Amino acid sequence: MTLQVFGLPVSRGVAIGRAVLVASSRVDVAHYFIAPDQIPHEIERLRQARDAVADEIERLKREVPDDAPPELVALLDVHLMLLHDETLTGATKQWITERHYNAEWALSAQLEVLARQFDEMEDDYLRERKADIEQVVERLLRAMSRQSVSTLAAVSQTRERDWGGEEPLVLIAGDIAPADMLQFKRSVFQGFVTDVGGRTSHTAIVARSMDIPAVVGAREASRLIRQDDWVIIDGDAGVVIVDPSPMVLEEYRFRQRQSQLERERLARLRHTPAVTLDGEQVALLANIELPQDAPAALAAGAVGVGLFRTEFLFMNRQGELPGEDEQYEAYRAAVEAMQGLPVTIRTVDVGADKPLERMSMSELRHEHTLNPALGLRAIRWSLSEPSMFRMQLRAILRASAHGKVRLLIPMLAHANEIRQTFEILARAKQQLRDAGVAHTDVEVGAMIEVPAAALQLPLFLRHFDFISIGTNDLIQYTLAIDRADEAVAHLYDPWHPAVLRLIADAIRLARQAGKDVSVCGEMAGEPAFTPLLLAMGLRSFSMHPSQIPAVKQRILRSDTQKLALHLASVLASDDPHAESKRLWTSGREAAAERAFSP
Repeated sequence: MTLQVFGLPVSRGVAIGRAVLVASSRVDVAHYFIAPDQIPHEIERLRQARDAVADEIERLKREVPDDAPPELVALLDVHLMLLHDETLTGATKQWITERHYNAEWALSAQLEVLARQFDEMEDDYLRERKADIEQVVERLLRAMSRQSVSTLAAVSQTRERDWGGEEPLVLIAGDIAPADMLQFKRSVFQGFVTDVGGRTSHTAIVARSMDIPAVVGAREASRLIRQDDWVIIDGDAGVVIVDPSPMVLEEYRFRQRQSQLERERLARLRHTPAVTLDGEQVALLANIELPQDAPAALAAGAVGVGLFRTEFLFMNRQGELPGEDEQYEAYRAAVEAMQGLPVTIRTVDVGADKPLERMSMSELRHEHTLNPALGLRAIRWSLSEPSMFRMQLRAILRASAHGKVRLLIPMLAHANEIRQTFEILARAKQQLRDAGVAHTDVEVGAMIEVPAAALQLPLFLRHFDFISIGTNDLIQYTLAIDRADEAVAHLYDPWHPAVLRLIADAIRLARQAGKDVSVCGEMAGEPAFTPLLLAMGLRSFSMHPSQIPAVKQRILRSDTQKLALHLASVLASDDPHAESKRLWTSGREAAAERAFSP
């Protein structure tokens, strides 16, 4: 039976494929595909975990006090029985063998199947046995997490492999952790659907960077959709269609073909300079997350990297931080891959929706922090770990010897944070000089993503060489909206007058001071905002490579002088979005109509 699930459209286009469910669990579970020759190894891991849990339960049975209720021993016997039941372990082996899931993912997938079966039972007693299955699976997952297996190495070896099946796949999940998104980034999935999240949640941002359709905040999607259901993801409307009719399926396949033709047309603009109708040159830069993303930036026509998010080098490591040499090699690889073009490297921005897994610092764990977006994150964490911070700064400075590197500091808000940052940077430079290690004096910039920073921008302009406006967090903090919370996602409004005035003032003050200013948040990659940002005076946009062609097309059709004439009326309006639409439909300016129209 066809059904529709509604959520938030966060990455445009249409995806059609079989559903692959990532079940939620109280235990952190790694999700990745394995190569065919790794299947026996994963099955052996499953067997070892089962034997370890069986031994643990047998030990518990032996230690049960004589005066304990008999039901306790009976319960342990039930868990032993479930542990050896083929519907659990046998079927899990099938997921490993047929779908090439790693053992943890396969076990979680089978738990999802069994949980649904228990939920559909009419007998109350049998239905409540689902909890026993969940407890057994949790024990197995914990046992596998204790195994001395390098999950990250396995992921690295298999992330590039081709999927052996013929049918396209789409991913359905309650939520997708940043670490898992990193693993899925070059995977076989045609699209994503999650129960939670907002338009600028990390899942949404990565989906846009992958240029694949995604719908987040779909609430019940992971409960309503079953493994292997045919699913259509409409990333334009925010609709997920499950088990579509042949007519609907054909209509969406036609839309897929049209979208592909449009992408191919825009791709022809790759070598066209981004120059407005009135001759203003605009720099279109790329946001990247790993050195391997650099070739895609060049292919899209980027003239540099405006934001290298280094936190992804710190994730998926079971709490073990990357060393200085490892970081240096990653930064050097990105710099060299950009072939002499500038690379802006942001220091690590962890916390909030990007916690480090299994860190000893409980403040970074989402479940231990009352409000992680307002907690120990970004520069606050770096300053609390000065030795780690110096290590990263040394690695970035060393990479600067191989090309043009700029350093970017996230989430600054206080004068003492600026002072401490430059003191630690000076110490890192001195350490390199003492060791005779090659490096250069890099330009240092500040992220403007906290309203306090935007409101005291003259202080920042006195200390920094450039600024970069992070609109995702600036909107979140200005409007007091958790951008990853679908319950308030409808209140996350980039068109809010207060947000636009902060951005306009920051761009104006930076230009007056003769300092470079760019926007590296999601607004930079959204063509609807391109004319407005151009009117504000912005001449440097940084976005995911996949977004560059559409933004470049809008720039080529824009006249900045005529757009600037309408800026004051847009900023003064209580509804800037409506005012911008009125400008393009009024017919007063042909250039404004060309620029502002979708």
